[in-house]
Amino acid sequence: MPQVKNKIKSKGNNIIPYIPDGDFYFTKGVEAFRKRKFDIALKWMKKAIEQKPSDPLYQCQMSVIYTEIGAYHAANQLLTNVMNESEYIDCYYLIANNYAHLGLLNDAKKYATSYLEKEPDGDFSKDAEQLLELLEIDDDDIEDFDLEDEDELLIYQETAFYHMEKLEWEKALPIIEEMMTMFPEYQHPKHDYNQALFFSGNRDEAVQKELELLKENSNSLYSLTNLSVFYYELGSKNQSERYIQALENVYPIHEQQKLRLAVTLARTAHYEEAYHRFRSISKGKVKNHSSYYRWYSISAFHLGEPAKALKFWKEGCNLHPHLANELGPWNA
Repeated sequence: MPQVKNKIKSKGNNIIPYIPDGDFYFTKGVEAFRKRKFDIALKWMKKAIEQKPSDPLYQCQMSVIYTEIGAYHAANQLLTNVMNESEYIDCYYLIANNYAHLGLLNDAKKYATSYLEKEPDGDFSKDAEQLLELLEIDDDDIEDFDLEDEDELLIYQETAFYHMEKLEWEKALPIIEEMMTMFPEYQHPKHDYNQALFFSGNRDEAVQKELELLKENSNSLYSLTNLSVFYYELGSKNQSERYIQALENVYPIHEQQKLRLAVTLARTAHYEEAYHRFRSISKGKVKNHSSYYRWYSISAFHLGEPAKALKFWKEGCNLHPHLANELGPWNA
């Protein structure tokens, strides 16, 4: 990149105005991006693209800024344009990453795999491999339903979710059982059923069922989190720790999965790691989960942050009045 030291150059009595080029704007955009000044970064990058509209690097960098602010569709539109006009292979990984954030997991797999086929030793090869590993964890959630089924499934999910968030396990059980009967190929309710079964008192049966599911999918985030909590509650700390270790390097893509992992860490007394995980979650996407406020506040309290714990707890009680009936983080 050219380094600009003066805006004007002088030679004798002649003053020659310096006219910024695309690289100048691009460099300024990258600097702003690194400082997380995304609005300014976008303005600089737009100027760079105006100077060199056919430069794929500029458009890819602009797509990265869009991705950072959550504008995934805008990012993919730029990347698709680049792919149509050039052979800029990095686009495949960047698009895969955006599709993953949008929940379009099959598309994410397709583009990540294409990137590795085209650039097995590319700059993003390790990132693409890690993305594919994360997507394997999400396999439980990739199901095909028609629109009518989706509506019916959503009703079951929301009803079960309502009772589970309120810790009403016995009320959740028959709803989840019916959902499993109606949608036998859908994996997620099986894990929820085992959780409700465990906290309803059928602990041995719940553990056995979850171990069977783990045999079917050794990468299942839901099995690993359930078993971590089950064994911790049973007092088998070594067994619990074995599953926690399998989760330590897992960084899910979706906010609900991030929350599930953070809650698991908090429930197994890994408060410091749980607190860091909670901080990385977008609150706006999980504020309908009372478990977010319950366990975030508990984690903060155990880390010696009583003021923050009280703040999270009060906020949670305002949004979810049933929390007020619980003891609070100082008694957990």
